Amino acid sequence: MFTKILKKSFATGKDIRYGAEARALTLKGAEKLCKAVSATLGPKGRNVCLQQSWGAPKITKDGVTVAKHIEFENHHENMGAQLIRQVAQKTNDDAGDGTTTATILSTAIFAEGCKSVSAGLNPMDLKRGIDKAVEEVKKILIQCSKKCETTEEISQVATISANGDKTIGELIATAMKKVGKEGVITVEDGKKFENELEVVEGLKFDRGFVSPYFITDTKTMKCEFEKPLILITDKKITAIDEIIPALKIAFETQKRPLLIIAEDIEGEALGTLVYNRIRAGAKICAVKAPGFGDDRKNNIHDIATLTGGTVISEEVGLKLDENFDPAWLGTAEKISVNKDDTILLNGGGD
Repeated sequence: MFTKILKKSFATGKDIRYGAEARALTLKGAEKLCKAVSATLGPKGRNVCLQQSWGAPKITKDGVTVAKHIEFENHHENMGAQLIRQVAQKTNDDAGDGTTTATILSTAIFAEGCKSVSAGLNPMDLKRGIDKAVEEVKKILIQCSKKCETTEEISQVATISANGDKTIGELIATAMKKVGKEGVITVEDGKKFENELEVVEGLKFDRGFVSPYFITDTKTMKCEFEKPLILITDKKITAIDEIIPALKIAFETQKRPLLIIAEDIEGEALGTLVYNRIRAGAKICAVKAPGFGDDRKNNIHDIATLTGGTVISEEVGLKLDENFDPAWLGTAEKISVNKDDTILLNGGGD
């Protein structure tokens, strides 16, 4: 005998506030978050202990990490906290540091703005004034800024960013000295008890994955593969038939991940790749070729040279069809792709 349980669901009402009351609640949430984050400010900032949903508590001195862990029961207060959290996250994405300072500044601007609006100032006039002030402050900051020229200065800045860990700071300074200011530095979990510095040949270009469904690590929001095959073409891929030969070589013959670099990939081709990534766990990723026009042609030839692959272009009589040659595929020791950039390490080219 089966018992059927009927469950009623009730629509939740919306809590709507206006004017000074809404501003006060939103500001309260922003200030609560700011108070917690501001404890980590500067080289003498204090650590914050965070309760996690599982495992041991996390101890950190990183402002954006603290901000991410703060949620309020009151929806209006939580909305204020989310606004400031967005500022911290954007600062972290753009600069990689300074999240606590950004949190304090944005909260102060928010608080003073609420006071001015309550006193009768037009919000749009206030916004224009803030924009003008920002431009003036930027000019002054540029005048006051100082370039880090020596390894010691770089080490000092890196040590602060590493929460006061001098060993990490010196390691970063050494890495920058070896790869130069235009080089790319990546950090990975090690398999030994000591920190290691490894310099490898590679390439970074400013194009990320064409779909977030290609992400393999949700913590870092990246797609990372080891020893992948790399398909390089200067054409737009729309039909799945065009890349089936390469997919068979990668997944059936060589059993390796596949990175596709093309002018664009869309329509049926993209949909099928995403479906296989989600349903079958296929190790695949697609990115657009960097640059435009002649620059794009030069860039993809550079990628082909680095990886030991061949640019599949109809200009030289090569097509994506059943006559696909496995030798056209490039290789790399590792690739790392996020929403903005692609890094190829230790390409298989000469």
